[in-house]
Amino acid sequence: MEFTALLVEDSAAVGAIYSAYLRNEGANVTYVQSGRDALVELTRWQPDLLILDIQLPDMSGMDILTTVQQRHPEISIIMITAYGSIDIAVDAMRAGAFDFLVKPFDAKRLSITLRNALKQRQLINLVANYESSLPKPNFHGFIGESLAMQAVYKTIDCVASSKASVFIVGESGTGKEVCAQAVHDCGNRKNKPFIALNCAAIPKELIESEIFGHTKGAFTGATSSRDGAATRAHGGTLFLDEICEMDLDLQSKLLRFIQTGIFQRLGSSQEEHVDVRFISATNRHPWNEVSAGRFREDLFYRLHVIPIEIPPLRMRNNDGFLIAQQLLADYSKEERKAFKGFDHNAKEMIINYAWPGNVRMLQNVIRQIVVLNNSELVTSSMLPIEIQQANLVDKKQKKSTLFAYELDPNQQPRYDTFPTLLPNDSAMQSEKAIVINHIDKNIMPLWQSEKQLIENAIAHCNGNIPKAAALLDISASTIYRKRQNWSELSSINVN
Repeated sequence: MEFTALLVEDSAAVGAIYSAYLRNEGANVTYVQSGRDALVELTRWQPDLLILDIQLPDMSGMDILTTVQQRHPEISIIMITAYGSIDIAVDAMRAGAFDFLVKPFDAKRLSITLRNALKQRQLINLVANYESSLPKPNFHGFIGESLAMQAVYKTIDCVASSKASVFIVGESGTGKEVCAQAVHDCGNRKNKPFIALNCAAIPKELIESEIFGHTKGAFTGATSSRDGAATRAHGGTLFLDEICEMDLDLQSKLLRFIQTGIFQRLGSSQEEHVDVRFISATNRHPWNEVSAGRFREDLFYRLHVIPIEIPPLRMRNNDGFLIAQQLLADYSKEERKAFKGFDHNAKEMIINYAWPGNVRMLQNVIRQIVVLNNSELVTSSMLPIEIQQANLVDKKQKKSTLFAYELDPNQQPRYDTFPTLLPNDSAMQSEKAIVINHIDKNIMPLWQSEKQLIENAIAHCNGNIPKAAALLDISASTIYRKRQNWSELSSINVN
């Protein structure tokens, strides 16, 4: 098997022997004789295995072990020494070493240890890959387990370590800055600055200074020199939120900065160079802005390298309720309230509401509930009136259609009965009234026929819903969902 290895051994003769052993096992070996040289090598590249002598001329191998475990925990480390003892071996293993070898050792002993270390590394990678494929309910500030958000998480993981510019789009309140912070935190710049600027919140005459900085006297009120966001973000990430609000004149200067990494402060003729990763965001359609002449096409292509679209809350299935639960816990703790959760009606309203203001609107609603009420459960009456009214309108629409339909989260409503009578088709209202007023009492509504069929199957299986679902060739979750719909339809008809 092929792998990379860094051997750290102060004796040149011994190092040559062990290097030969490693090459015979398929290793691409780099050999150094001091701890300082080892740390330099580790800043340039990371090996699969580190074979590290404890006694080095310039520093202790145990100190290097601790440093590598902090910076590169994925590297498998094998400690070697001519002064073996149980205490040293235990200390090394506790500090994160995979194994401990006492010199002199032969090629066979080293081979066994290498193979075990590589097998463990392979197993760790398999587990990590498996875990990364599982749905994540939380991800670097995001809450949500919907398929739409899983796709966002995967994209962030893929692009985080790249220097390529990221362009985030999404409606207001969807979490574009959270996404930008996640890209930064997942990448190799996470220990460097993350500087965010909202281009819409800064006056046009000041935004150039905010980005590039200025010298003393550069303009009225500039009483001292000041670093801009570009300087403060050196080595890290510069996030430009609402980038489409930027003035066209400044866009040309930003384009040169992105291309070269070079800029000039206001009032200065001296050029400065920084290393910055760019992330931009907007709640507008960027190409529409380009077509309208409000955003430079060349700047668009420079920034729009890796696009990430944050879905609105209404497209995220039950994520809204998961977020609401976390917000309720956080705000209750802050406000010293006793809220534990939501009652059934409040939960249904939160799930079904469209949330035009997305997560920011949901935050405000939950904060308002916690501040204005004292209870253990959030009830539907505590929700804002517009959410309650939207729920009533939804129920009235269900009642007026007189037939059941199922909503696919990725499609528009699908009507299997009376296909020409769409509820929102004003041209068909009179025809619909005729149908409603002349229903034959001998004909059972489709949803009631379906209910009778499913309930008979459940009774036949002695109440075993999964077994009934298998006989009907549908999923058990479909039966549970339909039962909930039948309960709502029945209560509406009674009222």
